[in-house]
Amino acid sequence: QVQVVESGGGLVQAGGSLRLSCVASGSKFSINVMGWYRQAPGKQRELVASISSGGSTNYADSVKGRFTISRDNAKNTVYLQMNSLKPEDTAVYYCKIIPGPYNYWGQGTQVTVSS
Repeated sequence: QVQVVESGGGLVQAGGSLRLSCVASGSKFSINVMGWYRQAPGKQRELVASISSGGSTNYADSVKGRFTISRDNAKNTVYLQMNSLKPEDTAVYYCKIIPGPYNYWGQGTQVTVSS
């Protein structure tokens, strides 16, 4: 059974930093892409950043220069370093993994940025 577990969310003041982690386990396939999405109240879920097994990254324009995605393939773990946080970054952050032909989501972790 594949499990995807996020951690690291919390409450932070504007301008602060947080680091999210996501650990995947149980997959029979190697994980091609790992990514972070977010969903704010009343809005659609959107891609924040993704990273391939080879290290290629992709970022939403709204987080470029502030967020950094990285991964440890040996640990099946992906990280999201979030700096210079803004109130508009407030959302539930979800981790998504794509092993082989499948995709799996974590349960989400709340990030709240106060002004």
